[in-house]
Amino acid sequence: MELTVWLMLTIPIGVFFTCFGIYAWKRKKPMWFWSGKEVKEEKIADIPAYNRANGIMWLSFSAVFWLGAVLGILNLEAAGIVVAVGTIACIPLLFLVYRKIYSKYKRK
Repeated sequence: MELTVWLMLTIPIGVFFTCFGIYAWKRKKPMWFWSGKEVKEEKIADIPAYNRANGIMWLSFSAVFWLGAVLGILNLEAAGIVVAVGTIACIPLLFLVYRKIYSKYKRK
């Protein structure tokens, strides 16, 4: 029963961030990072490269949940630790990576 609940949590979250990464990668207009904070097209020099970098960032974050789902089958406690530590570590890391992406592709 615990494994079922674990998989019902980690797999949809992994799917969400995977889809979000693919959406960011394929988007024609610049992808945003913060909710409601739009990135203007004229501020980004290379929109496809900027969006690809954003997509890779979100796909990488989804790996934490996919790894947690697979590990959950083998060892639920280890999977919980991986997801907890991975999420806590990745949230500030996402912000820092996004700032680096934005500054790299920002029109000068």
